[in-house]
Amino acid sequence: MDTIPYPTDRIRQLTARLISEEEAIAAAHQLAHRLRERADTDQAPISLHEKCQALAQSGLLAITVPPEYGGIDVSNTILAKVIAILTAADEHIGEIPRDHFYILEALRTDGSEEQKSFFFQRTLSGDIFAGKERDATASSTLGTRIERDGLGYRINGRESCSADLASANWIAIFALNEDDKLSLAFVPPGAAGIEKIRNISGSAPSDTAIINNTYVQADAVIPHYKGLERPTTICPVGQIIDAGIHLGIARARFAKTIDVIKALSYPWTVRGKASDDPKTIAKVGEIAIRLEAATALVESAGLRIDIAQVETTGDSVLAATLAAAAAQAVTSEIAVQTSDALRELTDLLFDNDGTATDGAWRDGCTHAAHDPTRQRYHAVGNYHLNGVTPQASSVF
Repeated sequence: MDTIPYPTDRIRQLTARLISEEEAIAAAHQLAHRLRERADTDQAPISLHEKCQALAQSGLLAITVPPEYGGIDVSNTILAKVIAILTAADEHIGEIPRDHFYILEALRTDGSEEQKSFFFQRTLSGDIFAGKERDATASSTLGTRIERDGLGYRINGRESCSADLASANWIAIFALNEDDKLSLAFVPPGAAGIEKIRNISGSAPSDTAIINNTYVQADAVIPHYKGLERPTTICPVGQIIDAGIHLGIARARFAKTIDVIKALSYPWTVRGKASDDPKTIAKVGEIAIRLEAATALVESAGLRIDIAQVETTGDSVLAATLAAAAAQAVTSEIAVQTSDALRELTDLLFDNDGTATDGAWRDGCTHAAHDPTRQRYHAVGNYHLNGVTPQASSVF
């Protein structure tokens, strides 16, 4: 892959090389501890750039690289667990590896041997792949196009990124080709025609790359549509990562709820302590049980995806997709429920006029709103009732 321009000024010199799943979990806990410690002791918020740098140096962004390319290829259960650990510490950080790992799964599925060898090696060196996964419908809506130009391609459109483009080594651009089929191109952020826009209007900062006639060489383009037209684990992997994010949000909200309740006093309880109120106790118990159930679903879905990656058949991918959809739906619901409980059981989330002031409730609900649970239920129910196999657009 010598023809691909590599941004040498972004090489990570301090990237850790993890060699086992146990090390991956330990690294996730270590990074989560650093994030919490920083949030507790520093008044300045942790920037998106700092989060990207910390992730890159931790070695966690390479944990799905296959062994034949030098990685450890953790199980999908461990992948979801890592995401949940990080998200519980910082509710925005999970979005960065979410897109990164989806892109790596697309590379593993449809990349050439030369492409996989090159880009997986760059991943092991700490490179970050920024972009937003999307199906053909979403790409068509955005109008991002890729067209032949001599030995390479020209791209025009835009790409949303959860990662900081100043930290990313590659923008993974999803674009429709001349046949309206989805392609995936890897472009350095500093390539000619790339303009960066920072979006700060949402609950978390993000970047958008405006792409104006940017040239990309043919060996940096992957036929992503092939992985969406045949049974693959691309979408189930994306689902299990989403489930990990939801689970992390739910755990963070639950922990905060416990802390707040223990510090509150209710005048209408026998002892005056919120933790002695029967209804409060029951509500906390209900959430705790649902969290356990959600965790078990994520672990089960991870095993199904592992099986489908080893033996990729229509049946194994269907089983993985249904299991991942279930995990995604239930974790999405528990993320909202824990946020609602925190709002319901405390007065900390509201001003006198009833306006929510704590970002926790908004973050949990906003993430779930972009991941509609009803769509998952419909897809799974339609399969069981009518034998309709879930499509990528219906479950992801």
